[in-house]
Amino acid sequence: MTAKIDRILILGTGLLGASTGLALRAAGFRGAIAGWDKDAAQAQLAASRGAIDEALPDHAAVLGRAKESQLVLLATPVYAILDWMEQLAPLLGPNHLVTDVGSTKALITSAGNRLFNREYTAGFLPGHPMAGKELGGAAEADAGLFRDAVWIFTAVADQEANNAEGMSSPAAALTAEWKQLVRRFGCRLLELDSARHDELVAWVSHLPQFLSTALTALLEAEVGDAPELTAVGGRALKEMTRLGSSPYSMWRDVALTNTKAVANAIQALEQRLAHLRENLRTPELREEFELARRFRKPSA
Repeated sequence: MTAKIDRILILGTGLLGASTGLALRAAGFRGAIAGWDKDAAQAQLAASRGAIDEALPDHAAVLGRAKESQLVLLATPVYAILDWMEQLAPLLGPNHLVTDVGSTKALITSAGNRLFNREYTAGFLPGHPMAGKELGGAAEADAGLFRDAVWIFTAVADQEANNAEGMSSPAAALTAEWKQLVRRFGCRLLELDSARHDELVAWVSHLPQFLSTALTALLEAEVGDAPELTAVGGRALKEMTRLGSSPYSMWRDVALTNTKAVANAIQALEQRLAHLRENLRTPELREEFELARRFRKPSA
């Protein structure tokens, strides 16, 4: 059975949600886009910028519009995504698709296969665009945010996937259409096991954030009141502390839902820093710099 997406609901109109709305318009999507945010001012701002056509006023309006929409995009922090999944599952049917942009995927993907992806339920497609900024909110939204980015879609581990019945035909058609829209954003699509996703992003996304947060907090505590800091700190300081502006409200859920992988990465970094400290006056310091240069060397 074919399906056509012409009504989309975006729950969470911050940076990623509003940017998705803008990217949809830039890609030529002409259907209706409604939105909601727990901060009504963010939803109104997203509407004023053209990311959504209508800012929904309350919870009841959201649930009513969800039933009228073919696609619901969950663009909130992870625990709010999980909560919305529980609320939407009993309301939606096989002609609906729910997808998300959550930063961790194991819990979301598992819940998706528990609540959705049967012949009589809505489909659920767990996703994560590897794009963002250190500042959030609809004011920072950008239609080009996802251009040249990877948009990851995840599956559960094999043993759990074997117990899933699979999407209905209409939901599968909506999934194919959504992926095509994402390609039109300028994204490359990547399929990953959810556990592997969480392990990888702990290294390449979560660790850099926590490193920047720790460094920025350390500088604020040690030299934050130094009047010369702005003059002395150059490009290196700006680049290394840029992520220090990221909001706790989003990273709290990352820390809580990917604790083991993030803790392992931080511990490995602590050991690496200790190794550097112990070898500041030995030839092994050169080896560390060479290893770092090897990672940054462009691929042939």
